[in-house]
Amino acid sequence: MRTPQYGPRTAVGFNMTPMIDIVFLLIIFFLLSSHLARREAQMPMPLPVAATGEEPWDELAPRVILNITADGHVVLAGRPIPSDELVPRLTTAREAADGQLEVRIRADRTVPYAHVAPVLLAASQAEIWNVTFAVYNQREVR
Repeated sequence: MRTPQYGPRTAVGFNMTPMIDIVFLLIIFFLLSSHLARREAQMPMPLPVAATGEEPWDELAPRVILNITADGHVVLAGRPIPSDELVPRLTTAREAADGQLEVRIRADRTVPYAHVAPVLLAASQAEIWNVTFAVYNQREVR
């Protein structure tokens, strides 16, 4: 009779294919989302001109860009948004960013203040206090 031999077994490996798939999907997601964020900030719009101002000091901070077109429509994430949806959307974004959210307003230079005021009011109702305006520097326009 043979006695069983309990020798060292071969090493158990694991399959790397699912991990590679997940990493690949994450790379595609971040490339796509960064492309959409850049496109939103580069929406063609004649911005107001300012003589003074500051460059944004933290480009990686969580930010929501609101575009206000010449006809007064507010555009968020490339889509027009009704005024009654603005406060809930901003509140959700602030909560997702742990309260450290910046709202950048890009308003057409011909837009009257009556269209900008509701956006500022919505930001304050969503408890967002870091609101900036995108403008052209007067020295760069000349």
